[in-house]
Amino acid sequence: MQFDVFNGDADGLCALVQLRLAQPMPSTLVTGVKRDIQLLARVSAQPGDSVTVLDISLKANRTALDALLQQGVSVFYADHHESGELPQHPQFKHLIDTAATTCTSLLVDAYLNGQYRAWAVTAAFGDNLSNSAKAAAQPLNLSAAQLQQLHDLGVCLNYNGYGNHIDDLHFAPDALFKELLPYASPFDFMADNTLIYQQLLSGYADDMAAALHTPPEHQTANTAVFMLPNAAWSNRVSGVFGNELANQHPDRAHAIVSYNAKGGYQVSVRAPLTRNAGADELCASFATGGGRKGAAGINHLPVAELPTFIDAFTHKYA
Repeated sequence: MQFDVFNGDADGLCALVQLRLAQPMPSTLVTGVKRDIQLLARVSAQPGDSVTVLDISLKANRTALDALLQQGVSVFYADHHESGELPQHPQFKHLIDTAATTCTSLLVDAYLNGQYRAWAVTAAFGDNLSNSAKAAAQPLNLSAAQLQQLHDLGVCLNYNGYGNHIDDLHFAPDALFKELLPYASPFDFMADNTLIYQQLLSGYADDMAAALHTPPEHQTANTAVFMLPNAAWSNRVSGVFGNELANQHPDRAHAIVSYNAKGGYQVSVRAPLTRNAGADELCASFATGGGRKGAAGINHLPVAELPTFIDAFTHKYA
């Protein structure tokens, strides 16, 4: 049996779309909201089964990964988040690169020799890696309008992954993957699925408009912290709002704080685009934090620890 385990954001979706277009096979899908990254523990594999893992931190899933390998399960792992020490096992293969300029879909694109490059470009735009997306797109000879289309789709797919629960999302990631998979080109998907795409576009526009009316809770010359209200739209927009702020103020670091289901906060951190580093280290210093160099988060920050976080955030990017 094949299991496909993937992050529910644009990068995880587009990475799996590329792989299953190139290597079609029936599989059991294991995914969740973007913040739900400890997915390997949900895999009930047997000896001889295969697991593909896309765009979730190996370090956060190491215990479950070791258990699968010890059971005789083959694992292919592609990711760009903090990995920790990699397993040394004959049934473990990986594409892991934590450089701030790449994402899982770009790693898969290189692995597949660019077979479905437009999907990788879409994912890179979704991860707010605009320069990397444009560089990858050069061989495609796209017009400026076509590049903008891939940008908009990537942002919307990424936006759809954020939420405290699946019910917060416009579309469950596994259902959305099944809608994307029939299309070798994202342009064909957008042309054929106007209802799905328009729902994502309008939802993104409405939620972002609400977020942009939120004043900063704490601000310095180099940082800004925004507190969003306890609402479903806040959960959906928390990550893409950080990306938008980073694009508007590339020299400034941003933290988006919203409420979670545990009675605390979840935090999205974006490093300044002009020095795309440090977000993973900052968030990893808190119990449920992690991510990548330019963009990271904390899944549960107790209310009492918010001042500690703000101090650490301000100091990190002073």
